[in-house]
Amino acid sequence: MASILDEYEDSLHRSVSGQQSRASVGIPHSGYVNARLEKETPIFNKQRIDFAPPEKINSLVVSSNQLCMSLGKDTLLRIDLGKPDEPNQVELGRKDEAKVYKMFLDHTGSHLLIALNTSECLYLNRSVQKVRALSRWKGHLIESVGWNKFLGSETNTGPILVGTSQGQIYEAEISVSEGSLFSTNPDQYFRQVYTLEEESGPAPVCCLEIERGIEGKFFIIATTRKRLFQFVGKVPEGTEQQGFSSIFAVHADHLPSFREFPANLGFSEIAFYTPKLRSNPRSFAWMMGNGVLYGTLDYSRPDSILSDERVWVYPPDIDITVNKPISIVLTQFHFLLLLPDRVKAVCTLNGQVVFQDLFLEKFGLLTRMIKDPTVQQIWIHTEKVVFRYHVQRESRDVWKMYMNMNKFDLAKEYCKDRPECLDIVLAKEAEHCFQNKRYLDSAKCYALTQNYFEEIALKFIEAKQEEALMEFLIKKLSNLKPSEKTQTTLLTTWLTELYLNWLGVLQGDPSQRNLYLDTREKFRTFLSSPKNKDCLFNNRASIYELLASHGDTEHMVYFAVIMQDYERVVAHHCQHDEYDEALNVLSRHRDEKLFYKFSPVLIQHIPKKVVDAWISMGSRLDARNLIPALVNYSQSASTEQINEAIRYMEFCVYQLEETQQAIHNYLLSLYALCRPDSLLSYLEQAGTNPNRIHYDLKYALRLCAEHGHHRACVHIYKVMELYEEAVDPALQVDVDLAKSCADLPEDDEELRKKLWLKIARHVVQEEKDVKKAMACLSSCALLKIEDVLPFFPDFVTIDHFKEAICNSLEDYNKHIEELKREMEEATQSAKRIREDIQEMRNKYGSVEPQEKCAACDFPLLNRPFYLFLCGHMFHYDCLLQAVFPNLPAYKQAKLEDLQKKLAATSQPSKSHHRPKDADTISLGKGQQSREQIKADIDDIVAAECVYCGELMIRSIDKPFIDPQKYEEEMQSWL
Repeated sequence: MASILDEYEDSLHRSVSGQQSRASVGIPHSGYVNARLEKETPIFNKQRIDFAPPEKINSLVVSSNQLCMSLGKDTLLRIDLGKPDEPNQVELGRKDEAKVYKMFLDHTGSHLLIALNTSECLYLNRSVQKVRALSRWKGHLIESVGWNKFLGSETNTGPILVGTSQGQIYEAEISVSEGSLFSTNPDQYFRQVYTLEEESGPAPVCCLEIERGIEGKFFIIATTRKRLFQFVGKVPEGTEQQGFSSIFAVHADHLPSFREFPANLGFSEIAFYTPKLRSNPRSFAWMMGNGVLYGTLDYSRPDSILSDERVWVYPPDIDITVNKPISIVLTQFHFLLLLPDRVKAVCTLNGQVVFQDLFLEKFGLLTRMIKDPTVQQIWIHTEKVVFRYHVQRESRDVWKMYMNMNKFDLAKEYCKDRPECLDIVLAKEAEHCFQNKRYLDSAKCYALTQNYFEEIALKFIEAKQEEALMEFLIKKLSNLKPSEKTQTTLLTTWLTELYLNWLGVLQGDPSQRNLYLDTREKFRTFLSSPKNKDCLFNNRASIYELLASHGDTEHMVYFAVIMQDYERVVAHHCQHDEYDEALNVLSRHRDEKLFYKFSPVLIQHIPKKVVDAWISMGSRLDARNLIPALVNYSQSASTEQINEAIRYMEFCVYQLEETQQAIHNYLLSLYALCRPDSLLSYLEQAGTNPNRIHYDLKYALRLCAEHGHHRACVHIYKVMELYEEAVDPALQVDVDLAKSCADLPEDDEELRKKLWLKIARHVVQEEKDVKKAMACLSSCALLKIEDVLPFFPDFVTIDHFKEAICNSLEDYNKHIEELKREMEEATQSAKRIREDIQEMRNKYGSVEPQEKCAACDFPLLNRPFYLFLCGHMFHYDCLLQAVFPNLPAYKQAKLEDLQKKLAATSQPSKSHHRPKDADTISLGKGQQSREQIKADIDDIVAAECVYCGELMIRSIDKPFIDPQKYEEEMQSWL
């Protein structure tokens, strides 16, 4: 058998029919493209199933992608729509005239009930091929079945409800045995639980639905031709398998709540809509004589779950006596009515007919319409043809309906993926809020639209709603892209102006204090927003001007802090004599340049705190840059205040170990001015090595001299090794100090003697103390009594220094004797030297004829040669060749010069009449003789044996092969 399903038809060919762009003078924005579908696919897209039934179709049911169809009298066709090419045909096996009246398929697609017009009922499970009769059901014409969606399974229906044409409601259960095909009877039980009645008596039970609410509460909906009943009750937990008898028992003595309408179709039908992934329906639609009652289901209500009920009255083209509706199905936003020749779709939001599909007469009258709740497909059939409707993008225009109903949140929910529609909704909502004087809400919506910026801004300005205008600008600013820098700058500046105006108004009204504080907080949040930071920074000059024009120094400082413009903050505090605040800003942000700039001002007012801040900065500050501030401060400050400057300089010198000369010089000047004792201590601690002293010696000397610090001057002279100059100021302070200076030049006895003489003169002439003068003689061995005697006046008697004179004479005698002994030793030494010279003149060596040169190994006597005391013998040229490369450069040059002179003296004269005494004449002219030149060459070349002398020792680390000739030598060995 051919498949009854085809592929979907090609649809949804889109093209852009037009484009509208918007432009604006102030704030440009992107417009939306208005796109329409050339041939927009309908919401309900009909498809005819390619299936030609061999017999007429009596009934059709679909659930969970399982389709069951009754054909003719005795044939049942089952199709798994997931495998449409594998249909299954089952024979009912009836020999009588019974016909299929109705079929009912459960939510799983496993249990099929077949009601016959002979008041019998058959059962077929999806897993079996054989139809079984339900014996307990015999004698009842089944009109409706309420399936148990909570306990039902593929093999067991659980407790279900069955409605008959006589108004009875039965509770039943069908089970398939796993051990064999069936147990004795598939119907476990079949018992009556209630009877529905209308005003004329029992009425057919047209529809049954079982739903479970919260807290174990069950809702049972049952309909007759004119009434809709609701049974509400709880089934104790764990007793659900026992059925719903307890719920109906509550209403045994009184009718349950119901809705009734006067008109009568002869039947009624109720449809439910269940969203995907949910177990409970969300809305309902009941087709009855007067129209369609539809609404939502609210499971939290105590007695009735029907909510938001509305009635759609049949229009004039539907006459219940001629072309009354046959079936109804419900989708998310529409219900569809099946008429004999057409299908109408009505929107549940506004009750408008949005779709009508007319069927051709050749297909025959429409018989039934049913929806598969799991896949949301709608099926319609006649006796000869089957159709299927696909619901496509049902919510495409829902936003517009909600918008017209002023339900803007729902409208936005259904067009959130369609920006052009969302823009329309937001504009409508904004206008609605504006008209209702909800200006802030209006501003928030307008900011999200693509409406002209100027129009909206003017609208709020004309309404004098500055707060709403600010809200609009803030939202608009937050929606701008980073690339839209011009727009961002414009909005930021405008908002600043508005905030300042608004704060100015509120600040003058004490009754608006709370609003002022709230607005101030918002303004500060705006200024400190990370998103606005770059824009505010780039345009900070304009913002400063605005703040200054409004006289808002508080926010000027706040903005400067945000912009990290601490220079402006500190300057502001200084201008307002808030020096502690200024120093706190400096200490908090630790900017060296700001310290250098503002320290001259701050130290005049809070010196101790400023110095403490400098010390806390440590090495981050360059003390040289702070010296100008200290100099200006110290010139006009008291001694106590100068001590703060000294404290910081001492911190730099002793803690930071600064070596900069300017710092040490300034500390010296402060010591010289206020702390003489600390001055000498500092100088002594600095040491006496000039290379390790960090102050300027000359500057320090001049400074100490100006302030009369003689001891300090003495110390500096000693460091400068100017001992003679050191003695003079030392004599003004203490003779002992002068003595210590006089002893310093240890290597210069003449200077030491001179200094001690100066001390002696001072003692004799200035202090006139002979004993001290004699003490000087004993302190310095270089002084003699005769050196000191000229300093004494003529009236001094010899008794005071008789002993000194005697000691001096004894020393002279000892010295004379020592000189005599040295003269005798010198005479003996000269005599021995003369004897050695005479002996050397007579010394000689012998050379055998077979002796060879130690360098070239050729006979020695063939050429001029040298003989050394060590026994080595060399040819002259061999020795010269060995010695020359190892001679210093100046000796090499001298040797070459001597060789040139020697060669010049050996050339024959051009004149054949050379005087015999030519050499004598040349010598007279200052030129060297040939023998003298040879002697000089010998002194250089033959000063020592080349093998035994220092030359060989110095060449111990010389490579055997010259590095520059290494490559050449290596190639010669290959």
